[in-house]
Amino acid sequence: MGVFEITVLGSSSATPAYNRNPSAQMINLNEHFYLVDCGEATQNQLNKFKIKSAKIDTIFISHLHGDHYLGLVGLLSTLHLNGRTKTMTIVGPPELKDIIDLQLKVSETQLRFPIDFRPTQVDYTEVIFQNNDVIVETIILNHRIPTTGFVFKEVARKRKINTEKLTEYDIPLEYIPLLKNGIDYCDKFGRTIANAELTFAPKAPRSYAYCSDTIYTEHFLDQIEGVDCLYHEATFLHELIDRAKETFHTTALQAGTIANKANVKQLMIGHFSARYKELDLLLAEAKTAFNNTVLAVEGERYTL
Repeated sequence: MGVFEITVLGSSSATPAYNRNPSAQMINLNEHFYLVDCGEATQNQLNKFKIKSAKIDTIFISHLHGDHYLGLVGLLSTLHLNGRTKTMTIVGPPELKDIIDLQLKVSETQLRFPIDFRPTQVDYTEVIFQNNDVIVETIILNHRIPTTGFVFKEVARKRKINTEKLTEYDIPLEYIPLLKNGIDYCDKFGRTIANAELTFAPKAPRSYAYCSDTIYTEHFLDQIEGVDCLYHEATFLHELIDRAKETFHTTALQAGTIANKANVKQLMIGHFSARYKELDLLLAEAKTAFNNTVLAVEGERYTL
């Protein structure tokens, strides 16, 4: 199987603190690069962790609070100055296009590359992006302003041919595409050879769910059921549950509860409040509800 890797670029909430930067993550799926959120200083983080911004072809923005998108126009401007001509796909709230257009207008900038803008909405979930490697579906979150998360689901691979069996049963080459699609083989004598004898099952497709800012809610549990890794915001310790409700955020305990109820394989928590210099207490609290929890540590690469 190819690579499926998440690099954390920013893990702080509203403001930078203790060398933690606002939200941003890079997903590498089979050497196709997807940027998820683009807080302030994302460009610096890309440089710091030696990730070439020119490789990014798709950007997903969860919502229009500044700590999730204020680095975007700067990134686009740098790509323009560096001579990019390849189309950039941007997925985000409809108003994001107005923001980009206004900034380019007042700076009298005409980008060298086209933007394929795909607006999100919060009335229903939808497949917002797909290609040969991944299908991306929106998650409707519950924050102070319209906010979506994203589920990245690897496209299932076809079955693999058992070449020894091809020779043994003298199967014509033109039948191979059917075998890859799970079809049994019927030979010239009318015998049926089960597909499972002629092929190997591919590895199960991997999945990653990104749930940015949201108050505790269980309405999307079915969407993230069993994902290989769930990123969920954990802005506060549970002792500040009232503050979490007031600001439409989640506590570490609540993030762990979501992971437990959704039967995910791993939980990654992030979007840490600037009130916490050390993060061990947040990790420990989440683990009381879901043991296989890790911190979103900037520069770390998490492989699925």
